[in-house]
Amino acid sequence: MDSKNKDLDNKPGKDIGWELYRTFLGVLQEGSQSGAARALGLAQPTVGRHIEALEQALGLPLFTRSQQGLLPTEAALTLREGAEAMAHQAASLQRLAQERQLGAQGQLRGVVRVTASEVMGVEVLPPILARLAQEEPGLVVELVLSNRMQDLLQREADIAVRMTAPTQEQLIARRLGTLELGLFARSDYLDRAGRPATLEDLATHRLVGYDQETPFIRAARQGFPSWRREAFALRSDSDLAQLALLRAGAGIGVCQVGLARRSPGLERVLPEQLSLPLDTWLAMHEDLRQSLACKRVFEALAEGLSEMMAAPA
Repeated sequence: MDSKNKDLDNKPGKDIGWELYRTFLGVLQEGSQSGAARALGLAQPTVGRHIEALEQALGLPLFTRSQQGLLPTEAALTLREGAEAMAHQAASLQRLAQERQLGAQGQLRGVVRVTASEVMGVEVLPPILARLAQEEPGLVVELVLSNRMQDLLQREADIAVRMTAPTQEQLIARRLGTLELGLFARSDYLDRAGRPATLEDLATHRLVGYDQETPFIRAARQGFPSWRREAFALRSDSDLAQLALLRAGAGIGVCQVGLARRSPGLERVLPEQLSLPLDTWLAMHEDLRQSLACKRVFEALAEGLSEMMAAPA
């Protein structure tokens, strides 16, 4: 190879392999070359060579050293979104390739990550997922329970069960119906403390509610302004903890009507005065529409949740 061709090879902007961007993203996420090496299963010197090669190919410095580790430059931060998009695309290709590998009996295969709130994941989804597991034994479902909204665009999850309408254009969303929320308490608590006749009477009761206010709670409080942190004798940001407290007879709190129906000891309080509708949505990134596994889980969740919400009270 002559010297002219060597110079062309070293010019910034030549074709750069995905492996270099993968390593770059690993260092960004882990904050060090050693952390990226562990996360990616590479030797640390290999990580260093990849970063060096990428900087040379781009003609840009990507990291500076500090006592806190490697700090990304402005150029690195600008490239991050594109590198993440490449990672998502690579993951999608890998998923599609895995799904095409059929088992000995032609079973659908794949791993699908589903996110939902704690109470939805524990109290509502298990029968739906159990039925799906019987019908599609080759599928693996990872259930992520969190009241924090997982970012589908960043692929923190593949499918989300949400109580607010998704707004991002890149998401496929389906409205499944409306869940009704109401006030409930165990009957023996109400026998002792009395049954409130008005919303104002709640001030004399032990109330179970949240600790930290969220955007969803702020929106719900527009229809129930007196439901505020200062009024609660028992506070928790865990929906499961609140439900357990209601079932234990600790006081009055908000619960899904359908869930309360499955707890014989719970009695509804002030049904004519307080009913909060809760829209339920299913969302998935549009890039996953070609994934047979994701489509199958999406449809199973949509069918199961719709059936549950259509059941008579």
